[in-house]
Amino acid sequence: MTDKLKSGEHLPEISVSRLGGGDLTLGKPADDHDWQMVVVYRGKHCPICKTYLAELERTAPEFAKAGIGVAAVSSDPEDRARSFADAIGVTFPMGYGLTVAQMQALGLYVSEPRSEKETDRPFAEPGVFVINAEGLLQVVDISNAPFARPDLAGLAKGLKFVRDNDYPIRGRLAA
Repeated sequence: MTDKLKSGEHLPEISVSRLGGGDLTLGKPADDHDWQMVVVYRGKHCPICKTYLAELERTAPEFAKAGIGVAAVSSDPEDRARSFADAIGVTFPMGYGLTVAQMQALGLYVSEPRSEKETDRPFAEPGVFVINAEGLLQVVDISNAPFARPDLAGLAKGLKFVRDNDYPIRGRLAA
């Protein structure tokens, strides 16, 4: 069982290996961006992930216009992550090798593969985390199913509105 992250909290400090070398620190904006959006995808075995990350590649400029850098991460090993990224033509930072402990720290749902044809390790179900300039979780979206994910074009528009209107972090009252 994992504890789910709450809006307005800090993202746990997690670093993973980055395709192309070095590390990718989740929640740490890079380049000219002061916000970061981290997309956790299931892995190369997931056809929905391929479509979703291709859409993320297409919408990344809209996020960038709002000062939000995008990054993606999975539990795949480097070779699978690289071939997946190459097949899609990803240009944003991609991390690999997310561990079960890191998945749990992020409050993600974790699944076992159905067979070795799928993958050879536990993997995270989808998650999207948007971290603002103060390092706080502005948006948290986690799912236990591959087909339940936020619409990226709508999310980009919504986050632009948030940034342009100093819209507060929502959902902070305790349940």
